[in-house]
Amino acid sequence: MRASDLDLRELLDFDPKGGVIRREMEHYSRLRHEQAGYEFVNTPHVTKGHLFEVSKHLEWYADGMFPPMHLDAEYNEDGTVRKPGQDYYVKPMNCPMHNLIYRSRGRSYRELPLRLFEFGSVYRYEKSGVVHGLTRARGFTQDDAHIYCTQEQVNAELTSTLQFVLQLLKDYGLDDFYLELSTKNPAKYVGSDEIWEEATETLRQVGEASGLELVPDPGGAAFYGPKISVQVKDALGRTWQMSTIQYDFNQPERFRLEYTASDGTHRQPVMIHSAKFGSIERFMGVLIEHYAGAFPVWLAPVQAVVATIVSDADQYANEVADALKAAGLRAETDLRNEKINFKVREHSLEKVPVMLVVGKREAEERKVSIRRLG
Repeated sequence: MRASDLDLRELLDFDPKGGVIRREMEHYSRLRHEQAGYEFVNTPHVTKGHLFEVSKHLEWYADGMFPPMHLDAEYNEDGTVRKPGQDYYVKPMNCPMHNLIYRSRGRSYRELPLRLFEFGSVYRYEKSGVVHGLTRARGFTQDDAHIYCTQEQVNAELTSTLQFVLQLLKDYGLDDFYLELSTKNPAKYVGSDEIWEEATETLRQVGEASGLELVPDPGGAAFYGPKISVQVKDALGRTWQMSTIQYDFNQPERFRLEYTASDGTHRQPVMIHSAKFGSIERFMGVLIEHYAGAFPVWLAPVQAVVATIVSDADQYANEVADALKAAGLRAETDLRNEKINFKVREHSLEKVPVMLVVGKREAEERKVSIRRLG
């Protein structure tokens, strides 16, 4: 099943059917995050370069960022600079901006763990040779979450986040997975070896406690901390890296994040990054391949088609479709002057889950003939 069969013809341009799938994915993710105690935030797409100097992204991740836009400079009539400009960047990550939200006011230990979440669009300068449709893009949206917690809360928060991730994947029909533990890259890291060892060991314990296979990935961590990633096998047996959970002790220090402890002292929180889908676009690409386009009913862009056998049933078909829409289902009618077998075949190829057939008798009896397609 190709993305084009779902009206996803242009890389990351979503046509109506793709837009429906994305909307349903986002809606379900929002619901699950609300149930797990996350608070929703929103951050801008462009910001001043100083933010990424503080976070160290410009030092360690500049090759993955788009070039800066130099703005705000003012010039005299002779061309000399009256007011120097500054560099702006489209964001490659959401985490620095979430840190600003945390730091916007004083925090108490009573507020922790604080769980922030957004569908944040990010932009990364991938080399043209590795860009590949939905699964590898230069601009994409993450279901990005950051937890700020005390040192004592870390293990419980990592454990619950991993369980959240695994259950969410199962909800989408993905249940064959293992874990990968990415550890420090000796040539690209910040922080002391002691802190890295402590964070890595904590993640190792959480991963092993899950009962899943834990595979080492030496040197695969981001510069600010180790991570666990969930590796998923689709229906064809191919492995995809999906969700990630990262232990970050660097950014709270870089951004001078604090909370007031129960004894009145100021302490630094631990930061946990997680993206359950990884990115919405990549996750959708994996689901298309996994289901060969035949999505479960709740995700299908068109859930039911009401097809007529004769034109005498057109009015009744419209009434049935209207009733389905009123009940919250995504329904369409097929009133074309074509044989019913032709309609069944066409909608089967389009992976519509359910077809409701109505003819003259069904219209008179106010019934439908149900066919499950696919």
